[in-house]
Amino acid sequence: MKRDRGFTLIEVLVALAIVAVGMAAVMRTLTSSADTVFYLRDKTFAQWVALNQIANLRLSGQVPAVGNSDGDIDYAGRKWHWREEVVASEVPGIERIDVKVRPSDLKVADEDSGWYTTASGIYGDAIAAPRGDTPDWGSQLLMPALPGGGTTPNAAVPGTIGSQGATGPQSPLGSPGGIGSQGTIGSPGTLGSPDPGTSTGSSDPGSSDPDPGQ
Repeated sequence: MKRDRGFTLIEVLVALAIVAVGMAAVMRTLTSSADTVFYLRDKTFAQWVALNQIANLRLSGQVPAVGNSDGDIDYAGRKWHWREEVVASEVPGIERIDVKVRPSDLKVADEDSGWYTTASGIYGDAIAAPRGDTPDWGSQLLMPALPGGGTTPNAAVPGTIGSQGATGPQSPLGSPGGIGSQGTIGSPGTLGSPDPGTSTGSSDPGSSDPDPGQ
């Protein structure tokens, strides 16, 4: 009686070894992707911590002292360590601020390594007060209201750029004082107009009519 041949123990072990190698490669890829996502998340949080540190320094209104300082802060459920370096610039009253941030629980070999991000900012006390003569550019967008409600399209506010208050009323074509109006070429009393006693064929007795006595 003939029996059907199945898988031997060696074939099963070889198949299991191949599957194990493939699963190990997949797990390494997934672990690397997860680590990259976590690192980018922490790097983003570190950037925000550095920017917040610069913003708080500016809002304090106090001129930072030139030198280095550090501290710890809790943010996004984690403790972060920051180091601030203030350097005087060549412009009097202007200082540069560099803030480095890293996780507080990160094991580093030395103090200058392991930083996740570095943010830079400028602090200065040489800013003049507003003089009040800066034009209000936003007022040009306002439009006067019509008597019946609504606004006039494409109408400038009096006294701003493009309004009649800046250049004076302009006369359109054909209006008094414009092209083709009275007092210009083609109007009565100029070239081509009937002037009694001057033009040929006029009705002036004794100028161009034949004399009955001659």
